[in-house]
Amino acid sequence: MSAFAASLRREWGLLTSRPWDMAMVSWVPLLAMALMCWIFAAGQPYGLPIAVWNEDHSALSRQLERMLQATPGLSVQRHVLNAHEAEDALQRTDVYGVVHIPPDFARDVKRGTAATVTLLHNAQLATHSSLLQRDLKQVVGTLSAGVEMQARAKRGDPHQVLQVRMEPIKTQLVALFNVSTNYEAFLAAALIPALLHILAMTAGAWSVGRELRDSTLGQWLQAHGVEKPGLLQVAGALSAKLLPPAVMLWASTMVCLVYLSQLRGWTVAGSLAWMAVGLAALTVLSLALGAALAAITLSLRTALSGAGLLSAPAFAFSGVGFPLLAMTPAASGWALSMPYTHYARLQLQQWQMGAPVAQTLPVVCGLLLATLVLLALSSAGLLRGLAHPEKWGGR
Repeated sequence: MSAFAASLRREWGLLTSRPWDMAMVSWVPLLAMALMCWIFAAGQPYGLPIAVWNEDHSALSRQLERMLQATPGLSVQRHVLNAHEAEDALQRTDVYGVVHIPPDFARDVKRGTAATVTLLHNAQLATHSSLLQRDLKQVVGTLSAGVEMQARAKRGDPHQVLQVRMEPIKTQLVALFNVSTNYEAFLAAALIPALLHILAMTAGAWSVGRELRDSTLGQWLQAHGVEKPGLLQVAGALSAKLLPPAVMLWASTMVCLVYLSQLRGWTVAGSLAWMAVGLAALTVLSLALGAALAAITLSLRTALSGAGLLSAPAFAFSGVGFPLLAMTPAASGWALSMPYTHYARLQLQQWQMGAPVAQTLPVVCGLLLATLVLLALSSAGLLRGLAHPEKWGGR
C-alpha cells in the first residue's frame, strides 16, 4: 500500500474513532459559520437606542424628537433631565448617544440666529457612533431645510426656486459596490473565510502535533511498511493526513457562501467557481501552515499557540476593516505576508466587483506555491522528528 493510501485510511480511522476530533473539522465549523451568518442576517443595525436631553420644550424641539423617533436607525428610549443623567446613561451603555437640545432652541431659530443640536456619543463604538452621526445629520438637516423654506416662503420667495437656493451646489455620491451598504454582504462573507483560516491552521497543527503527543509518529509514517521513509513518502503521508479536514472545512465554508449568494440574494458579480478554487487554495495553505508549525517545533502546544498567533489577527490586517494603504510599512508588510489578505482581495474582486479571473490568477498560483513550500518544510521537519524519538510524547 502506498504511503498516501495508508495514511489516508489511518487518518480516517482516527477521526471516526474520536468523535470530538471529527466534530472540530465537520459540524462544529459549519455551526460556527452558520452562527456568523445569523449574526449579520439583519444586514444593517436598526433602532439604535438614544436618549434626548430637551431643555427647550417647544413645539419645534418636540418636532425634532418625533423626527428622531421616526428615523429607522434610531429609537428614542429615554429622556434625561441633566448632564449627570446623560453621562450615566452613556457609561452604562443603556443608550449609544444623547441628543441635547439647548434652551431657547426655537427662539434662536425664529430670530434667524444659529441654533446647535449636540450629539454626545461614545466614539469607541465606531459602528454605532458613525451610524448615529449619519442619522442625526440627516434629521437635523431635513428640519433645518424645512424651517428655512417656510421662512423664505413667508417672505414671498417663489416655491420653484426655493430648493435651488437652499442647495445651490449638490454632491453626487455614486457607490459602485455594496450599494445598499449591507453588513451581511460585506462582513459576513469576509468573516466566514477568516474563520476557516483559523480552524484550518488549528486542524493542521493538531493533526500532526497529535502524533507527536501520542508518540505515534513512527507508527504513522511507517504504516505503509517502509522502515525509513524518504521525503516524498513523508510528503505523501502528510498530504493524506490533511486531506479529510481540507475537504470537510472547504465544504462547510462553501455551503455558507452559497447560502449567502443564492438563498440570501447577494449575487456574485464574478465567478463563484473561481472563488471556490481560491477558497480551496486558502484551505490547503492554512492546513499546511499549521502542520509546518508542528513539524518544525515538534511540539503540539507550540504549534497551537503559533496557529492562534498567526491566524487570529488575520482579518484585522486583511484590509477589509482597515485600509492597507493607511497602515504603517511594518503593518502592511505583515498584512501582505498573511495568506488571508490575498484571498480576501480575490473574494471581494469576484463577489462584488466582477473582476476578470485573470486578474486574480496570481493570487491562486501564489497560494498553491506557498502550500508546496510549506509541505516540503513540514516533510523535512517530520523526517528530522522521526530520527529523534526522544522528543515524542511531549505536549
